Amino acid sequence: MSLAKPKLSFWQIINMNVGFFGIQYSFGLQQTAVNPLYSFLDARPEDLPLLNLAGPMTGLLIQPIIGALSDKTWHPRWGRRKPYFLIGAIFCSLCLFAFPFSRALWMAVGLLWILDAANNTAMEPYRAFIADKLPASQRAMGFLTQSFFTGLGITLANLSLFFFQKLITGQSTTSTGEPGIPYWVYGSFFVGAVCSIASVAWSVIKTPEIPPTDAELAALRAEHKSFFTPFKEIFSSIVHMPKTLWQLGLVYLFQWYAMFCYWQFISHSIAQSVWHTTAETNQQLYEEAVGWTGLVNGFYNIITFLSAFGLVWMARKFGAKQVHIVCLILASLSLFLLPHIENKYYLFAPMIGFGIAWASMMGVPYIMVVGSIPKEKYGVYMGIINMMIVVPMIIQTLSFGYIYKSFLNSNPANAITFAGGLLLIAAFATMRMRVAKNEEEVDMPVSGGH
Repeated sequence: MSLAKPKLSFWQIINMNVGFFGIQYSFGLQQTAVNPLYSFLDARPEDLPLLNLAGPMTGLLIQPIIGALSDKTWHPRWGRRKPYFLIGAIFCSLCLFAFPFSRALWMAVGLLWILDAANNTAMEPYRAFIADKLPASQRAMGFLTQSFFTGLGITLANLSLFFFQKLITGQSTTSTGEPGIPYWVYGSFFVGAVCSIASVAWSVIKTPEIPPTDAELAALRAEHKSFFTPFKEIFSSIVHMPKTLWQLGLVYLFQWYAMFCYWQFISHSIAQSVWHTTAETNQQLYEEAVGWTGLVNGFYNIITFLSAFGLVWMARKFGAKQVHIVCLILASLSLFLLPHIENKYYLFAPMIGFGIAWASMMGVPYIMVVGSIPKEKYGVYMGIINMMIVVPMIIQTLSFGYIYKSFLNSNPANAITFAGGLLLIAAFATMRMRVAKNEEEVDMPVSGGH
């Protein structure tokens, strides 16, 4: 039997999650900047889903493997999860620095594959890190602190696009001599490169990991390891996966398919509804729409980090499941409204509900299922949960180009409305979940983690 975990102070929980800020700054650039960057390199809108295959594929392949490996890792100096944070952050920083120098579409796509692999290597152990370090009574605080830093990182990434667009002019040329990536994009990616490594280094330095007990350490050393060990561990864990996680998989099917549609088409939808243009017809106006989209996405992420700690209280008072249902409905209504707004300033109103929902998506589902996961398999199951995120994204990248052209009339407004409908279905799927509390959560008081 393992010893009870000590409660951490509020600032200790903040320090352990600071690294999530840099990871999510990079993710924010991927949400808002990469698809317009593809368009600057002459990608067609219907090709965007397939060009975004890197994210879900690297998540599917890397996160469960990193989770299984980190479960079986222990070093007296570097710990269990922290080596993976560092390796991922270093490669992420290098890719962010190189990204705006892309002169052809194939180069940008290739860098996205490496960047996503690095981000997944750093991000996966962070979910398990919370479960490792915090007692059950503080896990809601831990996971929603990650939502706070998700909102903060993505907010600054999006605001940086708007900020640098006002300060920097000019643009590079493509390999064919055509106008390419605007120079204002460079500033955002360079800042991201610094944030990625600096924030992760802060968490690594400030937060010691809990060492395994003598029995756990002996079990790690005695276990026979081979190249196939993590794959066997993943397969066995999926076969014996708790029912609650299977139910979460259905929620995630609709939730993350919808979110991928939003990220790919929001700049095109805003360009159409507010600026009445497309990337093909007027690049200058489209660039204005991209900058404003960064501002809109930045605003909803401000709402995310402002609401994250409020969701901690709501999850304790009303239950994590009920909170997530309401948040998904809010997000659905927001996307139904968004394509019909023609005044750029009114776009911020529906983003309030969307931002609250994004805070829930990044934290609350983990609260719902962590009590069902065996302690010794936190890493691998957090990786499997990420598989549930990326499989819908893979399905989206392979299927939505056809849906977009054949059923949505190649209209980005219809893509955003379609995403709103999927989020509503996700809310109904959440209603069907059976969320069990573990004994530790029942016995311990639900006071704050400060």
